[in-house]
Amino acid sequence: MVALKVGVREFRERIASFLESDTPVAVTRRGETLGVYVPTRRRQRKTAELSELKAAADRLSEALSDVDEEELVTEFKQTRRRGKGATR
Repeated sequence: MVALKVGVREFRERIASFLESDTPVAVTRRGETLGVYVPTRRRQRKTAELSELKAAADRLSEALSDVDEEELVTEFKQTRRRGKGATR
């Protein structure tokens, strides 16, 4: 399942519809993904909630399947270094 990409502002404006949706949402700022919202369905029993969390984890794993872990770590470290330099 492919995540829908939306900007932070759009996510904020349409959050109610995303909460009701079954589609994962990648929240972006200036084209960079900040996070992924993976909705789960509400159930009454705990076992149903656990199975929904597992299903959500599977959907998240599928959505992130094309992400290169080493590239992500390198990008994170570079972004963090830039952030530290800006505060000094």
